Amino acid sequence: MIEKTYQPAEIEGRIAQAWEAEGAFKAGRPDRRDAAPYAIVIPPPNVTGSLHMGHALNNTLQDILCRFERMRGRDVLWQPGTDHAGIATQMVVERQLMERKEPGRRDMGREKFLERVWQWKAESGGIIINQLKRLGASCDWSRERFTMDEGLSRAVIKVFVQLHREGLIYKAKRLVNWDPKLLTAISDLEVQQVEVKGNLWHLRYPLEGVSFDPNDPSTFIVVATTRPETMLGDTAVAVNPEDERYTHLVGRHVILPLVGRRIPIVADDYSDPEKGSGAVKITPAHDFNDFEVGRRHSLPQISVLDIEAKLSLADNSAYLHGLPEGAREFAEELEGMERFAARKLIVARLEEFGFLEKIEPNTHMVPHGDRSGVVIEPFLTDQWYVDAATLAQPAIAAVRNGDTTFVPKNWEKTYFEWMENIQPWCISRQLWWGHQIPAWYGPDGKVFVAETEEEAVGNALGYYVEQEVLTPEQAHDMAEDPAKREGFITRDEDVLDTWFSSALWPFSTLGWPDDDTDVKRYYPTNVLVTGFDIIFFWVARMMMMGLHFMEDVPFPTVYIHALVRDEKGAKMSKSKGNVIDPLHLIDEYGADALRFTLTAMAAQGRDIKLATSRVEGYRNFATKLWNACRFAEMNQCALPDGFDPTAAKQTLNRWIAHETVRAVREVTEAIEAYRFNDAAGAAYRFVWNVYCDWYLELAKPVLTGEDGEAKAETRAMVAWARDEILKLLHPFMPFITEELWAVTAKRDGLLTLEPWSRKAELSAEVFASPVLTDPMVPPVILQPEHEPEFSDPAAEAEIGWVVDLVTAIRSVRAEMNITPATLTPLVLAGASPETRERAARWSDVIKRLARLGEISFADAAPQGAVQLLVRGEVAALPLKGVIDLAAEKARLDKELGKAEADIKRVDAKLSNEKFVANAPEEIVEEEKEKREAAVARKEKILEALERLSNAG
Repeated sequence: MIEKTYQPAEIEGRIAQAWEAEGAFKAGRPDRRDAAPYAIVIPPPNVTGSLHMGHALNNTLQDILCRFERMRGRDVLWQPGTDHAGIATQMVVERQLMERKEPGRRDMGREKFLERVWQWKAESGGIIINQLKRLGASCDWSRERFTMDEGLSRAVIKVFVQLHREGLIYKAKRLVNWDPKLLTAISDLEVQQVEVKGNLWHLRYPLEGVSFDPNDPSTFIVVATTRPETMLGDTAVAVNPEDERYTHLVGRHVILPLVGRRIPIVADDYSDPEKGSGAVKITPAHDFNDFEVGRRHSLPQISVLDIEAKLSLADNSAYLHGLPEGAREFAEELEGMERFAARKLIVARLEEFGFLEKIEPNTHMVPHGDRSGVVIEPFLTDQWYVDAATLAQPAIAAVRNGDTTFVPKNWEKTYFEWMENIQPWCISRQLWWGHQIPAWYGPDGKVFVAETEEEAVGNALGYYVEQEVLTPEQAHDMAEDPAKREGFITRDEDVLDTWFSSALWPFSTLGWPDDDTDVKRYYPTNVLVTGFDIIFFWVARMMMMGLHFMEDVPFPTVYIHALVRDEKGAKMSKSKGNVIDPLHLIDEYGADALRFTLTAMAAQGRDIKLATSRVEGYRNFATKLWNACRFAEMNQCALPDGFDPTAAKQTLNRWIAHETVRAVREVTEAIEAYRFNDAAGAAYRFVWNVYCDWYLELAKPVLTGEDGEAKAETRAMVAWARDEILKLLHPFMPFITEELWAVTAKRDGLLTLEPWSRKAELSAEVFASPVLTDPMVPPVILQPEHEPEFSDPAAEAEIGWVVDLVTAIRSVRAEMNITPATLTPLVLAGASPETRERAARWSDVIKRLARLGEISFADAAPQGAVQLLVRGEVAALPLKGVIDLAAEKARLDKELGKAEADIKRVDAKLSNEKFVANAPEEIVEEEKEKREAAVARKEKILEALERLSNAG
């Protein structure tokens, strides 16, 4: 018995337990061993994370694909797991230590600290996994992996060592994004660009060999900077080679103000003649663009900051080299000063000596660490790198030749732009939590990369014997007695970037390198579903690693979903206070309503504007489905054994069979094409409009009438279509459909393991029907069996005519403000014999549903009638005397004026370049949407006025 009220909170936990008890989501189930595999790897959420709206969208779409393919009989592996999230996790545990007033990380040492992190992970990590289960994610949870579990750690070490041996991993001194608070390099993804109101300082750099005069521009070059403190590390001034103002100066030198360093004037295209003075200061050790300019011109790299972004000058040989007497005093004055305090002092000194030309207010983007919140410094340091340019070539070719395709395809352009301009990938991090780099250093700094410390020791002893640093006897003793080699080699303290381990995710999670059984079955996976922001950081790197180690792409399709924004189109952020918590929505409306909302709005290439009202609306949809099933139950609708919907005799029942098969086809094709919103839209229209609003309504007289063949057939058909609906909706709304599947009949198993949609087997009579051989009505072929689907165009033509007629009449009544109590006449003008017969058969139903007084026939529409074209024939509503046509026209004219005024007002805003340029993106989009709504309203009003005009 179905409960009276749909209560998602009551059923969702129970249904989740039933799935888990059955092992419904396990890959390699005995009943699927011979089935074709279908695999997806989950983008591993951070172990510190909790479910946000991006996760909800991403995992809902993956779940739809997995449930859909599981119901289609595939052996589905949806591989779950979490990422160890180096910086985030280390910060969480350090904060916990501080709050509990316990010794800090460095006080307790690396080993003890890592024990605490693992303890935290066991107790509190992975909360998001349970939240994903609440969402209904049908992962094979028995296979959950963690990027630092033993198996994945072995994979990481093996990959690092092999790439190093192949010359594709190396150590080098380059610029990195440096976090002065966390004291580590960070990736571009961990850098947030924050708009800051700062200044642009214009500085005078004196030309060498002339007497500097701040009032004589011929004695200096003006450069501008937003970071005056970095000028201490300048090693050149660059001008554009085509800039005639400076061509005579190229090759000469300027004297660096305050410092006294002699630096060259170089010609480089990096300098833009249209910006400022056209000359730029070059600081290779403190700016990524300057670093490249410095390499082109072989300029020195002088770093003037330490790891905490404090001035480091007094013992800095690179800084002091070649400076005049007295330079050390200035260096000592600034030594250890915090960078922004040093900025103030340097600017004051520049002004004092006439080197400051002007200061301009300047609003610009400044990089900040997303975890620490401090300003990030480009910092010159020794780090480990991957030769990404070499690994990228096969990955680029794979997308170019179609081995991997992006959906939507326009994201391939982004992929190519990144990959074709790829820089060396910095993979080392100055953290303790993570995969420690498998590199050991000998007493002279020689590096030994190996999978184990024993292997590294062996390599080191052999090397130093060969170099005659050790005798063979000494090496033998050290090999035999660990105590004798204590401190002989030391391991690199750095850990690997988390993206390094997640780049191996599609094959490391399958047991590589220890066991290739699952690799052979499930690699490559079928599709990757992810966000656009990690195309480079994750997708590209999985492509590179998959092709290099598996010699095949990790996935043939990459589906890129859009961003979930608030209802006004603004990006969600805590600072704006517009973050919508998916768990709160699940608590209030149920997981199914949230899932269906996200799916229905997931149009390719278009961001989702999420309003709580939309979720509430789809909660009502779930209630509609619930009530429809209760209606069927109350009317004793059950599916008899062996029921064949294609053998139905009643036109109404053949129509619903025809529409059901069509809906299944539409949803199937849309899911296969990753058009999730179209799939949800097709399912919604069929369930709400076709089944609930029309079929059940039209079936009521039969269901409440006398028992007989028609009633029995209709009861069976109501139940059959209901079951097909539950299957159809299951990938989108798994909880409610599973519950209704269980309570609407005695079932042998779970809905989630039911076939997607059994073929409507064609009876001989239907197969021989002339309709199927009519060249104007070709049958739809059901893949992959290539057998015709059930189709009854004759039934669709009849019931479809009734539906269209009633709908059109209702629309006119609404437009003309005709009250429900007013029964209007209907005249079918020039109706064909077939239409006359249909009208007679369905007269009572049409009158009841369309609020009609009588239905008559005529050769032509009467005067004063609103004419409707329904499937090629005229249906007329005589409204003279029913409504005041003049008053209605006046009302519509007034509404038309309002709509046109709204359009004019929005057009005025959108044509204002200043408004479009300065208003937030979401406000501009909101105005565009208002215009679209006003235009649509205007078109409807014009249609209504035209009908009135014809009637008058």
